[in-house]
Amino acid sequence: MLLVISPSKTQDFSHSSNQIFSKSRQISESEELVEILRNKSQNQIASLMSLSEKLSKLNYDRYKSFPISLNLDNAKQAILAFKGDVYSGIDASSMSQDELEFAQDNLRMISGLYGVLRPLDLIAPYRLEMSTKLVNEMGNNLYQFWGDKISRVINEDESEVIINLASNEYFKAIDKKSLNAEIINIIFKENKGGEYKVIGIYAKRARGLMARYMIDNKVLSPEGLKNFCLEGYRYRDNLSDNLNWTFTRDKVS
Repeated sequence: MLLVISPSKTQDFSHSSNQIFSKSRQISESEELVEILRNKSQNQIASLMSLSEKLSKLNYDRYKSFPISLNLDNAKQAILAFKGDVYSGIDASSMSQDELEFAQDNLRMISGLYGVLRPLDLIAPYRLEMSTKLVNEMGNNLYQFWGDKISRVINEDESEVIINLASNEYFKAIDKKSLNAEIINIIFKENKGGEYKVIGIYAKRARGLMARYMIDNKVLSPEGLKNFCLEGYRYRDNLSDNLNWTFTRDKVS
């Protein structure tokens, strides 16, 4: 079983005392994308990513000086660098080394720049959402650039079950026809006026909470995830089927 989540635009590259890291397995593809972005003007970056002047300058400068070789002086482990709603649920900074190593084996992040990331893979500061319409040799967007490359790496890691905790934007980058594993989609819903609905901000945090639950309890089978009950969520068999599992809660914790 392998859990798949999205990355985060919000990132924290403050110093970490953790010295254990791995390197992205798709760094050559990352270098191709960086080279394309390095040749963009600040205005082109702003238009491409719909950024303010301040953020476009930041990312223009990042790509102009993007490090060729990543190390702990210019990069950070992905699970420690990503922040935001999903990662507040994971709370990676509180993990032991044993928990980080379990995550390394059982959790993956899909990135517009790095493809498939393991938790301890080093990343440099960047911004590149998967939906970005970046023209490249393979087509007019990142979905065409990555093609089946992401699926091929995931197949190296898992052949039985993929637990989808990613957003549609990122999970769409996985070529489902090329996957060897079965996919189980996880859906989180809130009770709003007697009706259960997906509320984005809560669903994001819940995805992180489930990832952390899997790590803390060393869950290695999909059935074990049905016991997930953090912050009031519970599995609802009557709202689920074999490939789409729904978890609901009645009150926000």
